Amino acid sequence: MARNPRILIVTPEITYLPDGMGNAAHHLKAKAGGLADVSASLVSALFELGADVHVALPHYRRMFSVDVGRLINEELRIYKRVLPDSRIHLAQDRIFYYQSEVYSSSVDVSHKLALAFQREVINNIIPNVNPDLIHCNDWMTGLIPAMARRHGIPSLFTVHNIHTQQLTLAAIEDSGIDVAEFWQSLFYRWYAPDYNSSRWGNPVDLLASAIFGAHFVNTVSPTFLHEICDGHHPFVPPAVRGEMTQKLIAGCAAGILNAPDPAYNTATDPLLSARYTAANHVEGKRRNKLHLQERLGLIQDAKAPLLFWPSRLDPVQKGCQLLADILCSLVSHYGKEKLQVVFVATGPFQIWFRGIVNRHRLHDRVAVYDFDEETSHQAYAASDFMLMPSKFEPCGLPQMVSAIYGSLPIAHDTGGLHDTVSMLDIAGDSGNGFLFETYDSNGLWWAIERAMDFYRLPAEIKQAQVGRIMRESTARFTHANIAREYIDIYERMLDRPLVHDQP
Repeated sequence: MARNPRILIVTPEITYLPDGMGNAAHHLKAKAGGLADVSASLVSALFELGADVHVALPHYRRMFSVDVGRLINEELRIYKRVLPDSRIHLAQDRIFYYQSEVYSSSVDVSHKLALAFQREVINNIIPNVNPDLIHCNDWMTGLIPAMARRHGIPSLFTVHNIHTQQLTLAAIEDSGIDVAEFWQSLFYRWYAPDYNSSRWGNPVDLLASAIFGAHFVNTVSPTFLHEICDGHHPFVPPAVRGEMTQKLIAGCAAGILNAPDPAYNTATDPLLSARYTAANHVEGKRRNKLHLQERLGLIQDAKAPLLFWPSRLDPVQKGCQLLADILCSLVSHYGKEKLQVVFVATGPFQIWFRGIVNRHRLHDRVAVYDFDEETSHQAYAASDFMLMPSKFEPCGLPQMVSAIYGSLPIAHDTGGLHDTVSMLDIAGDSGNGFLFETYDSNGLWWAIERAMDFYRLPAEIKQAQVGRIMRESTARFTHANIAREYIDIYERMLDRPLVHDQP
């Protein structure tokens, strides 16, 4: 009987791993964003399916909460040794051991982290695992698809964020990677006629190289893929746009939405003051709202419409300046309804919102709170609407979480928001939120007005729609659905199933 194809997932971050995959699996958590959740869900789904899945991670000892100094001799030997049946492969380099975060704000450190990780994957992990397919994620793995192509190994590359870095061949060589072996499958700033003339002054673009070298690529939403290729966003590097377009034309590109962590479940969430389901959401959300209002010093009124801002306060992407332009007018205009706004977010624009609140004495109507996991969960449960007026959004998760929690998203019609939020249509019993197309404060105001029109409807209509949205969102936005789409791509690339029937 033929063996199952071996899949190696290479990722700089992950949320969790199944216990059966290898020693210390329960320690291995390093998260900076949605990539960690997607990696965890995909690995777990493949493992549960019975696929021969392996994962390569940097060995972040500090983030893994492993103090090797406290391990006894036998424990230390087991921890540092890759057991024969282990499917977890840790890239070893001292630069990883004492990192407190997955990514560094220093470009120099970022380069060292990326090169050390890829060196270990290319030189040690791939030869040891001998995979049939390699799945790489983001620019920190950008050299691996070129190496995989040179060795005839199919590779999938997932673009989570349009961030890239450039390095010379000389710098890559100095890290211990024999880049001369696969230099022709990399993407350079200029045409590279030969290896030696390009070593010093013709940088390699890591993200464009990954897209160029990979056999198949995907973004984390279908719409963002087409926005990249159609030139909707000027911040997308021309090289990345060009290579992604070529993959799309060749039928080797797709968009697969992320999904929120399964911990976002209103029936089991331990961080809520009152758990609830789609069937009893009215009482559950009322209790959570009163609890949050008391905690944040807002007017305690369960009938007051509450708008929640969960995303980082970044004016480049998240559109917080649109809300800043209208915040005072919004609170005043809906004074009769006692409309309230809660921010549970950090970022450079936070100081502006604090200034507006202080200057206009809005402390009982607007709360600006630093991000923490517990308050964020409570705000999803307490709020009636969630604000996400992003200028661009590769995928986005808050709009999915909010719909699961019965907080209807108010969002700009772009990228992953377009793919996950649709205009509420009560007559058609469809839709889950409120979208605006024109990216300015008037567009946001218009969408908030539509949300307030819904809020004024009779209680039984609102209850039916919110319950429906919660049920549909809980069924739709799952890691199982994501994993199925990735598995379909794997099987298409391999031209065979991931798991063979047992004899």
